[in-house]
Amino acid sequence: MIAFTRTAAAVGALLALSLAAPRTVQPAMAAEPVVPVLYGGATVIDGTGAGARANQDILVQGDRILAIGPHGSLPAEEVAGARKVDLSGRWVIPGLIDTHVHMATPPNPKRAQGQLRRLLYGGVTSVRDMADDLRSVSELARAALVGEIPAPDIYSAAVMAGPPFFGDPRVGAVSMGYTPGTAPWAQSIDARTPIPTAITLARGTGATAIKIYADLPADRIAALTAEAHRQGMKVWAHSAVFPTRPADVIAAGPDVVSHACYLAYQLEPVMLASYEDHTPVHENLLAKKGDDPVIAGLYRDMLARGTLLDATGSLFVRYDRLRREHPETRALRCTGAATARLVRQAWKAGVPISTGTDFEADTASPWPALYDELDFMARDVGMPPLAVIHAATLIGARAAGQEKDTGSIEPGKLANFVVLGADPLKDIANIRSIESTVKRGKAYARADYKPVTTEEMGTDDD
Repeated sequence: MIAFTRTAAAVGALLALSLAAPRTVQPAMAAEPVVPVLYGGATVIDGTGAGARANQDILVQGDRILAIGPHGSLPAEEVAGARKVDLSGRWVIPGLIDTHVHMATPPNPKRAQGQLRRLLYGGVTSVRDMADDLRSVSELARAALVGEIPAPDIYSAAVMAGPPFFGDPRVGAVSMGYTPGTAPWAQSIDARTPIPTAITLARGTGATAIKIYADLPADRIAALTAEAHRQGMKVWAHSAVFPTRPADVIAAGPDVVSHACYLAYQLEPVMLASYEDHTPVHENLLAKKGDDPVIAGLYRDMLARGTLLDATGSLFVRYDRLRREHPETRALRCTGAATARLVRQAWKAGVPISTGTDFEADTASPWPALYDELDFMARDVGMPPLAVIHAATLIGARAAGQEKDTGSIEPGKLANFVVLGADPLKDIANIRSIESTVKRGKAYARADYKPVTTEEMGTDDD
């Protein structure tokens, strides 16, 4: 008490002196007004699936779109004082979204920043990070959000799986300092796990969602999904969780399922007992011609529940090529052709499909891997460019749980869009005519892009 009294008396004396001393009052600094920017005369493809609108003006202030309308039609008081950017002869699409990336397995900030820079200058304004060391991912996400690094916004998942999965060396790489399975962002789940506590721990990491990965029975998947939704988290799941079949995963009600290929495990007479068994699907079980009726049933259930498909088709096409060049490469669970067939059936059935990759491009590539997924959807699946753009924008935003803020060019949404020099509706490859990416109102000219280096990536090939 004596010490406290003396301290209080000292503080009081200092306060009295400060009040008695003459003070110079500094004028309050007024915040500088944010000058609006008027992007004028572009052909706009807004991401909603609607057709292109020619000769449009887009008014941006700060990080938001204020208004859109035919050239010269916006009220004079709204555009007064705006900095004007002439986009006549240009096409504008929403910022692209890769719904399946891994930026920290293992954590390597230099490598991640190089990949993220390539993504942003390639027109990608948002990504879903699908289970990594969220300590590293959270710092990357913060730096991206405030503009310290050129990078898309990052929305992440805390992974949950059964105990066998936590022998995977990747888990050790993302859980350094924790016994595998005990990190809040990478939790081992079994029959004794208190599910509400597990979800609360995941929420504390700042993750947008939980990712249900592997080695879990159907009742645990259902319990995790229900509790995550109750606590306001999204649920992203593999479309087969081994030993749980796709039908039971979908029945649990996740918001998004990943890997169209895995859906074919529904046809197997005996389901694989664990994720660690990498036996590929028996593609001969698919119907010989036309749509497969069993897969059609899965798609009806997805449509009824509003479940999205994160297809990752180009991943399997890529591995087909790698195996041709390097026969010793381990086969993935499906061929590219079978995956394309499954995605085509999903698209024809009306299932919303997002554009996820699950890999990044080789160091020498000037473009992000997402471009391979766009090409896959157009070339292998047969989707028209307008549908591909819809998948890569608004459906991607839905997959990330961010459709209220991004994914389409609409007043009130974030100013996330891409300026192209050629018409992407004639050929989706014209995405490569990118001139500028605007993310949260800040423009990143393609001409300013600094390619990733082998020093950043740590290797000549990804």
